[in-house]
Amino acid sequence: MKDDQSLDRIVLNPKIMVGKPVIRGTRLTVDFIPNLLTHGATQKDILEEYRGLTEDDIRACFLFATKALKETEFMPLGAEPI
Repeated sequence: MKDDQSLDRIVLNPKIMVGKPVIRGTRLTVDFIPNLLTHGATQKDILEEYRGLTEDDIRACFLFATKALKETEFMPLGAEPI
């Protein structure tokens, strides 16, 4: 699946979850899926719990997050001035 097609699965609407990016047709935020995986859920667990989701939806969350992080500038916290 091409990136554009995958990102079409993610929508931003100020009327849904206060404008946070969500998986199209749901109220599941993009950050919710990686958080579940980080806390021990498997992809299979997620797909069983949220019946309307697909593997492509999960991949789209990671693609969205990857692209968002690529475009973000970071400044180390607590770094000593040079």
